Amino acid sequence: MSGEIINRVANSKLVTFDFEEIYPKGERVSFDISQWLMEGIVLRESEFREKAKEHDWSQYQDKYVALFCSSDAIIPGWAYILLSLHLAPYAKKIAVGSLEELESILFAELLQDLDVSEFTDKAVIIKGCAHKPIPQNAYVLLAQKLQPIAKSIMYGEACSSVPLFKRK
Repeated sequence: MSGEIINRVANSKLVTFDFEEIYPKGERVSFDISQWLMEGIVLRESEFREKAKEHDWSQYQDKYVALFCSSDAIIPGWAYILLSLHLAPYAKKIAVGSLEELESILFAELLQDLDVSEFTDKAVIIKGCAHKPIPQNAYVLLAQKLQPIAKSIMYGEACSSVPLFKRK
């Protein structure tokens, strides 16, 4: 035995997929419709339209916007559409729901168009630790996209991964 330490992880044929490398850059913000409702629960069309018309939408320039209502009000579908049309010239993306749902939508669209051919017949580790808010749905969608082409799929880090799939 030579006493030389061999880094088996560095010498392995594992390929890591790190969501942080493809994370869409830009600020995420939410817009609560309840602030424009009478007593936070009643949408009066004329007042709502006037507030939308007078609002400074430019503050959402290049941001990802989640439209939601924090009260138990019943919001007609046209209200979200109206706000999205005002936001469209400024925002990068608009979605109805929470910031988490917005993030999930962003990653679903990103993964749909992602070329994963470089992972063909490879042992792939989907990196689990992230400093950014990666939605759980993104991991599920990626695994489904990789399964037909990857030799194997693991989750975690190279030094401590959980095997999830191995092609027979």
